[in-house]
Amino acid sequence: MQKVAVLTARQAADLVDDRDVVTVSSSSALGCPDAVLAGLGQRFAETGHPRSLTSVHPIAAGDMYGVLGIDHIAQPGMLHRVVAGSYPSGPSSAEPPRIWQMITGGEVEAYNFPSGVVYQMHRAAASHQPGVFTQVGIDTFVDPRQQGGRMNDATPAENVELAEIKGEEWLFFPSIVPNVAIIRATTADEHGNLTFEDEGSPLGALDLAYAAHNNGGIVIAQVKRLAEEGSLHPQEVRVPGILVDAVVLAADQLQTTLTQNDPAISGQLRRPLSVLPPVAFSLEKIMARRAACELHAGEIVNLGFGVSALVPHVLLEEGQGREISWVIEQGAVGGVPLLDFAFGCSQNPDAIMPSIDQFTLLQGGGFDRSLLSFLEIDRDGSVNVHYLPKRRHVTAGVGGFADITTAAPEIVFIGSFTAGRRDIGIDGGRLEIRADGPHTKFVERVAQVTFSGKQALARGQKVTYITERAVLRLTPDGLMVTEVAPGVDLQRDVLDRSDFPLLVAEEIKTMDPSLFSPERLGLVLDRAPLHPRLQRQATAHPANPAVAAR
Repeated sequence: MQKVAVLTARQAADLVDDRDVVTVSSSSALGCPDAVLAGLGQRFAETGHPRSLTSVHPIAAGDMYGVLGIDHIAQPGMLHRVVAGSYPSGPSSAEPPRIWQMITGGEVEAYNFPSGVVYQMHRAAASHQPGVFTQVGIDTFVDPRQQGGRMNDATPAENVELAEIKGEEWLFFPSIVPNVAIIRATTADEHGNLTFEDEGSPLGALDLAYAAHNNGGIVIAQVKRLAEEGSLHPQEVRVPGILVDAVVLAADQLQTTLTQNDPAISGQLRRPLSVLPPVAFSLEKIMARRAACELHAGEIVNLGFGVSALVPHVLLEEGQGREISWVIEQGAVGGVPLLDFAFGCSQNPDAIMPSIDQFTLLQGGGFDRSLLSFLEIDRDGSVNVHYLPKRRHVTAGVGGFADITTAAPEIVFIGSFTAGRRDIGIDGGRLEIRADGPHTKFVERVAQVTFSGKQALARGQKVTYITERAVLRLTPDGLMVTEVAPGVDLQRDVLDRSDFPLLVAEEIKTMDPSLFSPERLGLVLDRAPLHPRLQRQATAHPANPAVAAR
């Protein structure tokens, strides 16, 4: 077996030719091969090459400030096209990342496709299949009858087609065939075998490597350290050296945007959950508390970025932190999903799966419910989470949102009822809306559809919308208000703040006042029912403690 080439980042950049398709494994800073991307940017600054690249990112590469990742190669002339599940989201108060400036300025062709689908486009390429047939994205902005995933007018209407198979509508995404795969691991041995012991997830490294290697391309791996040949345990090798052409050493690579290495994220240490700081009392925490009340002990629950990420920490405070098995698209199963810049990782995970395999679970609906955020909701119950016309750079794109919501049995969307400057207080277990936000999030039509309410009804999904002032459910007749917060005037604060008529439940309830007090709720989750076959077993053997414990 040949020894792998060990190169500097600048030397590795010379392996990339003009007009190459370059696929990158990362999730923001998690797993980001930033040194190699910086080397590419350095070569372009020195020589004007490589030019006219197509860059592919199943999940975003880089941070929200444009310091890491894709912004190294987001240069006119260098970057021709981007296909990504998500993009670095920039703060509204600062200059957006350079990639967003290129997208909004029409300087690059840009597509936003569901992350799980983008991973599967690689897997299809690796096995020389023409592409991916999926119902993920039907009746959303990814559908060619809407935007087709196009992010600006410079982007051609291609790369996704509508097909009918046995009377059902499907979307077809052609395979992505990369010339170069840039991946990241922790350790490489002298033959290029890769282990991921310090990583929060292997993400899609193996499938991206397969896609490039099987099509005559080249695979570049950035790692922290080099090990002697034969010294890595074969069970721990996630990408075999037969796929790796070059290794770049980057001893200081970040585990996430802010962490060099946290062993509790990578599964090398189980840290006491008591070290996680409590969540400050706020409107966001109130919404997370109400969402927690939708859960049952023993469930498998998916979690998205935003307010919903607070829910595991609410349960932790309530002594229920181990009752839910959380699954997040980056690959962590179990543990406690982390917040802010560490989102995508979990402390004390039970397992860390490749992201593409996690999407097999999510696209197949193999979980009980999902907790997600929203930007806008319309009269059909459709949700926009990826697009704000006046502030496009503050959104990350669809990510795994469409993969998750297509088959989720139950979905809970969490967010504030209005947007903009507002003065809403909490006093004595009551909500006080002293000055409301000027912009409602309940609009006649969302700017773009990320989740289709019509499709959800057709699939029989249960959909709930939780805000600080009301809880709503999706019904065949429209959105129905089922609960209002104590202190809230239903007509003035809810019905009149929606751009479309809302239904009101006959027996409308008041949200539990204890949600609006900083003290613990005393929440104890009801246990989810057993699988029907286990119920049958428990009935037949009521004294079996192993069954009863489930």
